[in-house]
Formats: sequence, C-alpha cells, structure tokens
Amino acid sequence: MSVKVIIEPGRAEKNYWRDLWVFRELFYILSWRDIKVRYKQTVIGAAWSILRPLLTTLIFTVVFNKVAKLGAPPQYPYIILVFTGMLPWNFFSTALSEASNSLIGNTNLISKVYFPRMIIPASSIITSLVDFAVSFGILVVMMIYYQVIPSGNVWMLPFFIVLSLLASLGIGLYITALNVKYRDFRYIIPFVVQIGLYVTPVGFSSSIVPEKWRIWYSINPMVGVVDGFRWCIIGDPLYIPGFILSISVTAFFLVLGIWYFRKTEKSFADNI
Repeated sequence: MSVKVIIEPGRAEKNYWRDLWVFRELFYILSWRDIKVRYKQTVIGAAWSILRPLLTTLIFTVVFNKVAKLGAPPQYPYIILVFTGMLPWNFFSTALSEASNSLIGNTNLISKVYFPRMIIPASSIITSLVDFAVSFGILVVMMIYYQVIPSGNVWMLPFFIVLSLLASLGIGLYITALNVKYRDFRYIIPFVVQIGLYVTPVGFSSSIVPEKWRIWYSINPMVGVVDGFRWCIIGDPLYIPGFILSISVTAFFLVLGIWYFRKTEKSFADNI
C-alpha cells in the first residue's frame, strides 16, 4: 500500500505519533535489514548469539561459584542462576549498544527523507529480541538437562520481557540523542555496559546484598528485571520494594528518553 505524506509547517509535530504508525513498513524493513546484517561476513554467523551468553555464563559460574564460593539454592544448579540473569542483561546491553549508534549508522537516510527518527533506534532494539529468543532456547535445554522444573510464576515472564524492552528503549533513546551531538558517548557506552554487568545481579543473587543497601541497589532498573526473570523461571523470592523502585526508574528513563529525543530530533540532520 502506497503512503502519501505531505510535508507542511508544523505537520511533524502534530502528526508525529500517527506517522509512527504510517511508517510501520519502514520499521519492519529496517528491523529485517538489521537482523540480516548482524552476523554477516562472520565465520560462525548466528552461532555467536549462542556462544556469547554461554561463555560468559561459564566464566561467571567459575568466578562466583567456584572461586568466590557463592552458592545457589539446592533446587537448581548455579549455572541456571547465572543464565537466567544473563538473558535479560544480554538483551538490555545489546539493545543499548545497537540503539546508541543507530542514528550515526543511518546518516544518509536521516539527511535525505522525512520520517519519525524514533523508528531507527526502536528497530535496532527489536532486532536484539532475536538473540534473546535464541538464548531462551538454550535456557530451556539447560533446564531439561539439569531437570529444573519452571516456577509457577512463569506466566508473568512476558511482563518482564516488556519491562526489559522499555528499560532499554528509554535509556537507549536518551543516549542515542546525546550521541548525535556528543560523540564521546560512543566510547562511554561500552564502558558503562561493562561496568553494568558487574553491578547488576547477573553472576549472583541480589539477596546477598545487605538489607540496608538493597533498596538503593534497586535504583539500577535492571536489578528489578533480573530478579523478576528469576522469580518467573526458577522461583527466587522477589524483593517487592526494590521491584517497585526499578519499575519507577524505568518509567522515569522512558519519559526522559522520549522527551529528550523529541526535543533534539529536529537538529539530527544538521549535527550528523
């Protein structure tokens, strides 16, 4: 179906959210393009989406379980604890990294035609769901191998997947807009992602954090997401005050990200 868009003064402001729907086909095309080129010209291709979380999980299991002697409840092995934390973290970190560079990587598109620019970082985040789906399949195989029965809360898992997506979208939009003007962020983001891996309860359970610090620890929005994944999949207790705080911080960054992206969007073509 062909779509005719008439460019007139103030139109983009009035019809922005409607245009997001009108240009949905462009969203599908960019998402599919990103999926196809993600592992293009790599030797092992899509197998990277399996190897990366597996190798990181094995390293974390050795470091935190064998060296640091952090144990897991007797009903499941430590590697399952790590992998259930690795799933949402990998999705968040990959989505954030891809989104932060998405506008810079589509300079020609942005400078030549009109469309809501939010489509570009949003499509790059959606493609990270492919890696997530592959990693989730690995978790299912691991749970069958170790004979771990899923928790009765597993029906809530889609909620936490959406929460993880919103956390990456909010922070991703904010960082993406900043990266257009200040290219320092292309160096800052990998550093933040690396540090974030160790301050998020991926290699350990957040229950080991002292009670008096746990609410402050939950300011990291991925703490609530990771805890929620474990609550859904292996039945770990969910720290409700921290979970509510993580949701609040996610909502704050989502509003901030959309607001700042919309505020600076008109100058993207000039700054790029």
